[in-house]
This record gives sequence, structure tokens and C-alpha cells, in this order.
Amino acid sequence: MATKEKKDAGAKGAAKGGAKGGKGDKGSSMLPASHKGDKLPVPAPRLRDYYQQTVRSRLAAQFGLKNPHQIPGLEKIVVNVGMGEAIKQPKVLDTVVDELAVITGQKPVRKKAKKSIANFSLRQGQEVGVSVTLRGARMWEFMDRFVTTALPRVRDFRGLSTRSFDGRGNYSMGVKEQMIFPEINYDQVEQIHGMDITFVTTTNKDDQALALLRELGMPFRGDEKPVLVKH
Repeated sequence: MATKEKKDAGAKGAAKGGAKGGKGDKGSSMLPASHKGDKLPVPAPRLRDYYQQTVRSRLAAQFGLKNPHQIPGLEKIVVNVGMGEAIKQPKVLDTVVDELAVITGQKPVRKKAKKSIANFSLRQGQEVGVSVTLRGARMWEFMDRFVTTALPRVRDFRGLSTRSFDGRGNYSMGVKEQMIFPEINYDQVEQIHGMDITFVTTTNKDDQALALLRELGMPFRGDEKPVLVKH
């Protein structure tokens, strides 16, 4: 009798599970239909097309570059966020990781301290920052959004300094708050933080890197003489 009761209970459970499964199937059929262009190829970034079709020829003419491999280009963009508060509040980095992922469209990497500093209660290997390295299509898309959307939202913006080149064709700048990116919802921000952005080019000459970034839309100050390192 006990065996028969177990079988009956198992049958009822299977029937009940099947009923639940039926509801799940019904719910899955209510998912929104895909849009008409979901199977079309992803369009190339417009800024990359503009660079290939217009900027390259301008730079070649400006610097007299006959070899196409000598024409400067954008290699990568590195976005770094350092959070000293993470020493005492490790969960602060979780929010920064989520925000940077939304801004760049790529999963950030957590950075660890290389050495211990007793005065700051910092231990070697402790997570104190977040970094993202963008290449390819995501790099061009970020550059496009940064120039056309983010920079115009900076308060009292008067142009970028031309004195932040490193002598090897790379340009670094700081952003005071993540709120300039429209992807960030102001109501959901727990803490305002800045970030450092480095534009790495394929040239080691600052004058060529400056011309490249100008052509790509970087709004440098026109009245400031650039400090270029002689090679």
C-alpha cells in the first residue's frame, strides 16, 4: 500500500509540474517580438568611416606622408577610475564597475594595489580602482559619443588643453564627474567620481597626435600654444 501511495503522489507531482510548465510556455510566447533589423549586420562606426575616408588624406597632406603606414591613427582608449574610498568601503567599487560598463559598453577590470602603504591603511593586492581598455568598434563609438555628447555637457567648458601630451603621441585628460555621460541616470548615482581618459595613437610625435585628435573632433583651445616635445 505504501508503494502505491508513493506512485500516486509522484503522478500528482508530475501532473502539477506539467501544469506549471504549461504556464511557463504560455508566458514565454508573450515575449516581445524581435525588431525587423535584428538580423542585419551591425553598421560600422561613423567616426571610423570618417577617419578612413577624410582624416587620413588630410593628415597625409599636412605632414607630407607618402607611406600610408606612417599616417597616425587611434590605437586604443584607456579609461581609469581610482577610488581611495574602496580601502574602507570595498563595495564602492561595485557601483563604479556598473557605471563604467554602462558608459563604455565593456566589462571593466578591477585594479589592485601593487604595494602596501601603512599611512593609508593600504594592503598589497587590495582593489582600489577600475580600468577599461577600448579597441576597435567600441573605441570609435566611445570617441564619437565623448566628443559629440559628453564634452558639451561639461560645466563652463572652454576647450581641452593642448599641454597634456606625454611626448610619445598620447594624450591624457581628466573628467571630474561621470554625470557628463548621458548613459548615467542622475537619480541612481550614489557618489560622484571622476576618471582619467588616455587616447593612445599610433604615432610617437605629439604634433601629429594633436592634428589627429583635432580632425576627430576633439575641441582644443585655439588660443593656447601647444607644448610639443622635440624629437
